[in-house]
Order: sequence, then C-alpha cells, then structure tokens
Amino acid sequence: MKKETIDNVNNSLINKCINSLSNGLKSGIKTTWMLTKIIIPVYIFVTILKQTPAIEWISYLFSPIMNLVGLPGEAAIIIVLGNVVNLYAAIGAVASITLSVKEITIIAVMLSFSHSLFVETAVAKNTGVNVLIVLILRLSLAFISGIILNIVL
Repeated sequence: MKKETIDNVNNSLINKCINSLSNGLKSGIKTTWMLTKIIIPVYIFVTILKQTPAIEWISYLFSPIMNLVGLPGEAAIIIVLGNVVNLYAAIGAVASITLSVKEITIIAVMLSFSHSLFVETAVAKNTGVNVLIVLILRLSLAFISGIILNIVL
C-alpha cells in the first residue's frame, strides 16, 4: 500500500473514533439529563413527604399488604411510582427511603413484572391483546414474586 493510502485510512479511522466518542458523549449527557429530571424531583418529593405525617399514614394504610411481600408500608410509594410513572421514578424513591438489600431486591423483581403500566398497557392494546388480562397477569406476577422472594430470601 502507498503511504498516502495508509495515511488516509488512519485519518478516516481517527475521524470515526472522534465522531463515535462525540456522539456517545452527547447521547450520554442527554440521557443523564433526562434521568435527572425524573429522579431528583421524585427524591426531593419523597424526602419531603417523609418529614410529614403523610408517610406514616401511607405506611399504616399499606402495611398489611406490603408485609405479605416483606416490605415496609412506605415501600408502597415506590411500587406505585414504578407502576404509574416509570422505573426511574421508583429509583428516586428507593434512594430516599432506607431499605435493606432484601427489600430492594423484592421491589426490583416486582417492578420488573409491573412497571410503567399506563405506557405499556397502551402498547399492549395496540398489539391487539386483551388489556385486562395483561394487567392482571403483570400485577399478579409482581405480587406472587414478592411473596416468594419474601419467603426465600
């Protein structure tokens, strides 16, 4: 190969690497900003909520159900945020509540079955499946997996 051809190939590879790194950095910053806009406000909201009697009321109200899956009553906030908003909102809430490794594992598995219910139910509806069956199945699997993990872990 001629030296000019080798130099052209090297320059092309360097340009591709620089473009790839630049695009990756832009994409990473964009994703970080998107996640920050969700996680930080939820973290602040739940942290403020913990300073009010509302968290005790929520905890008391949901304790019987949450105890079945080995979670404290206030974990209901995390489950609701994960199901109604998205997993990132649940992560923001998890960060603001003190939980054990077992409890975080249970929440993670439960939300892997039933997260972003509104969005994913709309997607399921467009595929032609019965939305009610999908909702019942996802919520049942989440609850059953929570019960099983509470026993096993």
